[in-house]
Amino acid sequence: MANGLCLNGRKRPREGAERPRKRRRADGGGAGSGREEKSCRLSAALLGEDSEISQEELYELLKYAALGKCHNAAQPSWCHIYHQSHLAGVVVVVLHDMSQLHFYRFYLQFKHLRKVFQHRFKLAPSANFLVSLYGEDTNLKPQNTPQGSPRSKGYISTECHQQRTDSSPLFGLDCEMCVTAKGSEVTRVSLVDAWGQCLLNELVKPESRVINYCTRFSGVTKEMLLPVKTKLSDIQTRLKKMLPCDAVLVGHSLNVDLQALKMIHPSVIDTSLLFARSDGRRFKLKFLAKAVLGKEIQCEQKLGHDPTEDARAALELAQFFIEQGPTKVAELNLEMLLTAEKVAEFSKNKAALQPQGCGFQEQLNEPPPSSKPCFLDCLQVTGQKPLLLGRQGLDSSGLCQSNLSTSNKQILQRALQDVPLSKFSIIQFSLGPEYLGSHLHAGLYGKVCSKLTDMLTIYAGPFEENFCMKYVKKKFGRCGPIKSLTVVTETFQPYVCIQYEVLEAAQLAVESLDGAEVAGSCIKVQRPVTASMLDCNVLIEELELDVENQGVIYVAGLKSSLTETDLREKFSQLKDLETLFLPRDLESGKHRNCCFLKFQNTQSAVDALQAINGWTIKGRVLRSRNALAPGHLWRWIWQMNHIYGNQRKHIFYEKMEQLSESEQDLRKKVKKLDKHIKKLYRSLQNNTLCIVLFPGVNRAISSYSHLAQSSITKGQESHQQNRWIQEPAPTEPG
Repeated sequence: MANGLCLNGRKRPREGAERPRKRRRADGGGAGSGREEKSCRLSAALLGEDSEISQEELYELLKYAALGKCHNAAQPSWCHIYHQSHLAGVVVVVLHDMSQLHFYRFYLQFKHLRKVFQHRFKLAPSANFLVSLYGEDTNLKPQNTPQGSPRSKGYISTECHQQRTDSSPLFGLDCEMCVTAKGSEVTRVSLVDAWGQCLLNELVKPESRVINYCTRFSGVTKEMLLPVKTKLSDIQTRLKKMLPCDAVLVGHSLNVDLQALKMIHPSVIDTSLLFARSDGRRFKLKFLAKAVLGKEIQCEQKLGHDPTEDARAALELAQFFIEQGPTKVAELNLEMLLTAEKVAEFSKNKAALQPQGCGFQEQLNEPPPSSKPCFLDCLQVTGQKPLLLGRQGLDSSGLCQSNLSTSNKQILQRALQDVPLSKFSIIQFSLGPEYLGSHLHAGLYGKVCSKLTDMLTIYAGPFEENFCMKYVKKKFGRCGPIKSLTVVTETFQPYVCIQYEVLEAAQLAVESLDGAEVAGSCIKVQRPVTASMLDCNVLIEELELDVENQGVIYVAGLKSSLTETDLREKFSQLKDLETLFLPRDLESGKHRNCCFLKFQNTQSAVDALQAINGWTIKGRVLRSRNALAPGHLWRWIWQMNHIYGNQRKHIFYEKMEQLSESEQDLRKKVKKLDKHIKKLYRSLQNNTLCIVLFPGVNRAISSYSHLAQSSITKGQESHQQNRWIQEPAPTEPG
């Protein structure tokens, strides 16, 4: 595809693009060599659907940035770091319990974040990212922490209230889960008795639409669940009948299973806590089964985990601990066994990769083995001491310690002192528990949905009686895809309410059709006049200047019959075109009558904007303007527009309401948080990769709301000159 043009796919290299040559430095290139320090750059051509990356892909980026080729880490598959060996460090800022929702609700308050960080991308829903860095076992099961009291709606008790004794029976329990529109739901449940006999091994039909079957871990596929009729309520009833009044449930990270089952049981044994590590992290069930019981479970030859096998292993671990006692467990020296196993595996991979000089995944073209060291272990094995500040910190031995009382200001002060001394740092900020209530979060979500709906909506009129609606639809449809078009009859003369599917279409209609003659009437085009829309013009201006929108333009007026070949022929003559994103309807798969063009620099985008206006393709005049919605936001807007848009009626005038005290405080808190990040960012050395994570909230309402932003620091002057420049990745990882 000419000029690097690609449709709905990962960034393709330009034809004929030269691979950067590696320069050999005779003097070793170290400090004091007299050579000018190379400038590190991060290139990621993310647009539209390509703006979502998995947490495994983010892990790739962090691993390569921190370890590099010298430790056999491969270039990330979705972006490229130039001159990684010159990176001064990696800093990850985690904004706990904050999501994409918070970023766009307080978009204007996040002044520094949106102006400085060059790349913004959405993270696919998954387990806690920090947990995956620490290497805990929770990455095997999607988590969805219930809110409020354990006896909240839908939770039932097993009613096993009889007093426990030494002879009370043990039962092993394990569940497999999938990710749905509501969060995490059960797909399979297993229960074994004290002798390891399977009493229950049942597939369960999730209540909501499944987003990810997690087949790699659960072994459950879409085909397996199609004929299943068993519901969660059926499983709850069966478990209540099967468990005697003095039953003790045993499992590994059992709280996750009980939360997924929406059940409360008074007496449990959690083997992840029974065999706890000294640093607060948890051993994986697979490791404990091998080290303590001498059994191999979760074999890689199998597709997913066998919950019966896992339940039986957890039960036997509990029985071992009860029979042998903690002294015997201490003698096993599990910490040393685990370290030895990971170092051996790491060394084995390193030795295998040495001749090829490429990444492990690149060499085998398959995911790394489950026994790979976690990120924290990788850093420690290579002699790097990570810095972890915030909710958890690292003591002098490198072990995690909780520190829940530390304020954001104290964390910042410590970070300003210690981050320059660390090669890899994780700085954790939080809004505080008082701002994370489910009612407040739901309120924010409703307001963001409402504001986006209003920004996608315009009112046009007045029209004459019996005007031609078909002509109006055609005229406004040339600005972009329309979701709905209805006549407003409450007014003296008819108006038309038009709701678009993209922000650029609504803005283009306001700019180009206000005051125009349409269907025989000189009309006014305006957005709804509501309290939330009073700052609409300010928001539009800021979105236009957003770093993610630099070099990107929106083009409308495309015929649905146009093929990729037509677009390639027409747009290939534009200079420095990097990527083309053709939005498609997520239900039908058909492309809409608009597209987004991303250029290598802003000047090329400006030139293209001037050139495109007035172009015709197959008799249709094109219209274009600067992009407003960053690439990662398009799918989210589409989903909210289609799922929630019909649930709200537009009102032309809305009663002005004062902000609640909690939201006023929240705005101030967000502003302070943005200033903290600004101070931290400015204190970093040149060539430091800085990533800000909005890891999302473990609630059904935020299953699409994970967000990350990244940038590599430069000197103030060069940063201002170059922050919009995003170079295309080379043909092969360098």
